Amino acid sequence: MNVSLEAFNSSEPLTLGVELELQLVNTHDYDLAPYAEDMLRLMLKNPLPGSVVPEMTNSMIEISTSVCHSASEVLGQLSQIRDALVKSADKLNIAVVGGGTHPFQQWHERRIYDKPRFQELSQLYGYLSKQFTIFGQHVHIGCPDADAALLMLHRMSRYIPHFIALSASSPYVQGHDTAFDSARLNSVFAFPLSGRAPCVLHWSEFEQYFDKMTRTGVVKSMKDFYWDIRPKPEFGTIEIRVFDTPLTIERAAALSGYVQALAAWFMDTQPFTPVEDDYLVYTYNRFQACRFGLEAVYVDPATGEHMPLADHILKTMDAVADYAARHGAAPALHLLRSDVAAGSNDARWLRERQRSEQLLAEVSRQAAMRFRGQAV
Repeated sequence: MNVSLEAFNSSEPLTLGVELELQLVNTHDYDLAPYAEDMLRLMLKNPLPGSVVPEMTNSMIEISTSVCHSASEVLGQLSQIRDALVKSADKLNIAVVGGGTHPFQQWHERRIYDKPRFQELSQLYGYLSKQFTIFGQHVHIGCPDADAALLMLHRMSRYIPHFIALSASSPYVQGHDTAFDSARLNSVFAFPLSGRAPCVLHWSEFEQYFDKMTRTGVVKSMKDFYWDIRPKPEFGTIEIRVFDTPLTIERAAALSGYVQALAAWFMDTQPFTPVEDDYLVYTYNRFQACRFGLEAVYVDPATGEHMPLADHILKTMDAVADYAARHGAAPALHLLRSDVAAGSNDARWLRERQRSEQLLAEVSRQAAMRFRGQAV
């Protein structure tokens, strides 16, 4: 059966949408708790922007904003949704937590959420689907047309290590320090259609690629691609999918502001023509950022020059500062920039809490407090 790719809907350039996958934990030992259905039922009673939907296993939910024009609008919507989530969680005696992985849950104890697509994926991917109890932030950025979206996708690809290091919040898996700042992406990489999109610049070529893939029977829709960035034709966006869910909604909103500032810079500057060679060091840079976070090395794909990733981020933030100011993302950049200068991200915060507490359940409890917006 051949499925054709849907047409790319135009959207207002530089608009934002943010999705966050969140952990539901009980409040006695802070392990994951299967409360997605109860949370969704309670959340239905709140008229909110965006949406709250189930995710692969029943101890996770996904919240999303509606279309926003700035990082501060993203923050406003996430704040409303967060406050409603916290109220609902309190009624159920559970807590909601950010972070890219739950630090000590055992994947074999998870249950797949009862929804046809999740059950189908579980049949196909076996234990990988339960191991997919990981938590990411997705940022959508509006593009005027399909070719502009593909160009934006390839230009954003150079900054994937920035997004990984700035959002990294998954150092612990099944009770162990993985030595990675973002271990979450290792689970994504296990899926056969993960990694990066093909280096094509015209939608007609992308349609040909999609047709070939559907003819093989491996792909039925764009949802089957677990790429780091993928086009979302129905929304008229590209969707960046490498962020770990941050521990706070403030950081989630700030990351969307950085994406918007980068996108505005791209749209205003002479585009380089992406070529396959731009991706020579892509997987290496991605690995470095996952493993070492802000202490990673960044290899420039054009020159082969090696530099500290933190320096590359600060240099880029200088380049986009005017665009950030123009789009109301200056506070977002300021928040992220001060963390880069201090070498600090959420993974570091989690490790510091664990060093002082020596108890991952207590780290999760404090992370739940942070998500609520309360000082620890």
